[in-house]
Amino acid sequence: MPEEKTTPEELKVAGQDIVDKIKEIIKAGNARRIILKNDRGNTIMEIPLTFAVVGTVLAPILAAVGAVATLATECTITVVRKE
Repeated sequence: MPEEKTTPEELKVAGQDIVDKIKEIIKAGNARRIILKNDRGNTIMEIPLTFAVVGTVLAPILAAVGAVATLATECTITVVRKE
């Protein structure tokens, strides 16, 4: 089975915009993994995205992201997309 090619993309996002940006990324449908990092570059949260995960646990994921957003002033979202 051939390996899936992926492309990482980094986005700087203000704390209050994190949840909306994550929803937008998930809705686009081509993301495989989302990594949230704080302003120091430390990984706060890593979210693997598969069809099954997105369909069943989207609300808890967004709740966790919302909790992180209340503590962060600025985050970097690394989105790993399939090509």
